[in-house]
Amino acid sequence: MKFKYRKIKVALIVAMAAVTLNSCNDSFFDAQPDNLLNIETIFSNRAQTENYWGGLYAQIPDIWDQPYNYTFSATTDEVDISNWQEFPLNSGAVTADNVSTPYVNMYNKIRQCGIFINNVDKCQELLEAENGPTLIKQYKAEAKFLRAFYYWHLMKLHGPVVIMPLDSDEAAGNNYQIPRSSWDESVKFVIDQMNEAAADMPDEFYQEGTTTINGTQIGRINKMIVEAVKSEITLFSASPLYNGNTDLANWKNLDGKQLISQSKDNNKWATAASQAKTAIDLAEANGKKLYVKKGANDFETAFLSTRDVFWDQAGYTTEGVWIRPYTNRTQWESHSAPRAVTGTPYNGMGVIQELVDDFRMQDGLDPNQFPGYSETTYAAAGNDYYVAGTNNMYTKREPRFYSYITFNGSKIIGAPKSGMTRVEFYPTGNSGKNGSPRDWPKTGYTARKNINPTYSMSPSVVVNRSAMLIRLSELYLNYAEALNESQPNNPDVLKYLNAVRTRGGIPALTTGLSQDQVREAIRRERRIELVFEGKRFFDVRRWKVADKPGYVQGGVYYGMDMNRGTSLSDPAFHKRTPVLNRARWNNKYYFMPWSQAEIDRNKQLVQAPGF
Repeated sequence: MKFKYRKIKVALIVAMAAVTLNSCNDSFFDAQPDNLLNIETIFSNRAQTENYWGGLYAQIPDIWDQPYNYTFSATTDEVDISNWQEFPLNSGAVTADNVSTPYVNMYNKIRQCGIFINNVDKCQELLEAENGPTLIKQYKAEAKFLRAFYYWHLMKLHGPVVIMPLDSDEAAGNNYQIPRSSWDESVKFVIDQMNEAAADMPDEFYQEGTTTINGTQIGRINKMIVEAVKSEITLFSASPLYNGNTDLANWKNLDGKQLISQSKDNNKWATAASQAKTAIDLAEANGKKLYVKKGANDFETAFLSTRDVFWDQAGYTTEGVWIRPYTNRTQWESHSAPRAVTGTPYNGMGVIQELVDDFRMQDGLDPNQFPGYSETTYAAAGNDYYVAGTNNMYTKREPRFYSYITFNGSKIIGAPKSGMTRVEFYPTGNSGKNGSPRDWPKTGYTARKNINPTYSMSPSVVVNRSAMLIRLSELYLNYAEALNESQPNNPDVLKYLNAVRTRGGIPALTTGLSQDQVREAIRRERRIELVFEGKRFFDVRRWKVADKPGYVQGGVYYGMDMNRGTSLSDPAFHKRTPVLNRARWNNKYYFMPWSQAEIDRNKQLVQAPGF
């Protein structure tokens, strides 16, 4: 499907603000969109109409902005930031009285989307413009998708949601005593809305008469994005948390309606597999593929490909399916880069040892299976990734380890301070505990993913980039997971899983593995490939494994001993040490509660279990 579009600046189209769990807890029932009392004025003018439409994008998350990443990485077994901030979810103190989630902002945007859909046809200036009816149809489709997406974001956090009347204009004076829809009803609603929206969208936005992507339209919702988001929805819906979860048998509305299905339906996995393949096929038909950047050898190729995909324009436009045209990457870089970088970044995004251990060796084996793996010996020589004297627990690891993790002895990511060549996390080292009261990682590691090699904090040297909210590698893993659950012997399972593995520089898996073994391999691959991208928080929940070994959310986590050691090769530093003691996992944390104030207002709204 092709349309003609006038060029509109991305800054106007996508005024995207980061979604955080730090929004106020005022009633969404009382919230009003901007200029609600001047609707006729807004929709009498094309510029104001398109401004209103652009504002509908404002709650799409920025996954690399500090508030979002703090929430969805620092409350999982990925990173720690407790030198700066602690979360009620980590301390076990979260309650319905103090929970902060973006539900107010989401419902505000949901209502504004409805107002736009119901009123954009009144804009005579837009209707009479060149290609005006087509523009209006497209704008309405985007608003319809965004309304459904904001519901979906709430569903990921809160489970079954309250679905508001679609006719927002008439609903303004209604009595909003509305119960939750069931999970399956909520899923059907958002999928149906997205299907309706997709019917009036192009597959991709190309320059007129060409197959070249129109750079001014990056970020606008197209059919590829819709199908990719539907892949996530169907994958979640098939997962154990939502599919036959008898632990939630008592989660019912006041009228007795069951909110989570009590009967496992394996057909949901088949639906998720089909949807993932649909999304992949559409993306690939429009030029999407896994990004590969050639290096001097296979190892360097894997390293460069997984490192540079986040800031090379050729990388994120090749692999990114849903691209956010602007990201506040300075927050991520400044908080993750070591103090050895020019300008002295904050150096406190501490990567947890359990994540470090999940990265494999260069031959794909686990560290404890790799001949010669040692935590008590040190490298005699350095290379492009670490210096001589580095502990051998960090040598001969898979390429993504060097793309994503900064460790004691690693080469400095970014522009080094004068005379410095390596990162030192031992107490007196250039990024160690003694050099700053708070700006050091409790674990002895920081995050390296999506930090540009030229980064300098001061003078500021940054590389502007987009953010990939969904990329093709994720869709490949979605498909492999769903197909392994529905058709475990289908050759596509290993085909798509291995595509991600081999691009990452580790050998392909061969046939003969059990369904359970492949399941664990897929989950491990998501853990590594998608780390720090906001996926782990939801994966461990939808799999219903947050209390299981290898997935435990909470309790004691380990790192290196940041209080000991005086040199790069000092064994005293390289000792596994309990560094975090978070509250033990409680099953009530599978869903976030509604604010108690909202429960008090809406008498039909039942609380999440355990709150």
